[in-house]
Amino acid sequence: MSAVEEWVSMLEAAGELTPDAVDRIVSVHGDRGQQAIEAVGERRVKAYRDFTIVVGHDDEYVVEDGGCTCADSEYNLDATDPEQLCWHAIAVRIAEAIEATDDHDMWYSDVRDFL
Repeated sequence: MSAVEEWVSMLEAAGELTPDAVDRIVSVHGDRGQQAIEAVGERRVKAYRDFTIVVGHDDEYVVEDGGCTCADSEYNLDATDPEQLCWHAIAVRIAEAIEATDDHDMWYSDVRDFL
């Protein structure tokens, strides 16, 4: 079991962010983990019919199939290493594991046109 699978399992079992899970996420992902936890706490993980979106400080990022559209994912992380995730992808995993996504019954592709 990978470190990511481990903390996801911890979260799913508890149904919430526990101190042990927070410690594990931060120990594995450092500042990215901390940013992800803050985003989940601020309900910035939005689930639409077509995508899951994480609202960042400057933009919104599409997270799909574990990958993200952010520059950190594209330039700084090894896509072949399942432990290396941007904070947006970490936030989605956390939110999904504890059922804390902000669900919207609409298509993000339609909403994005208005932004």
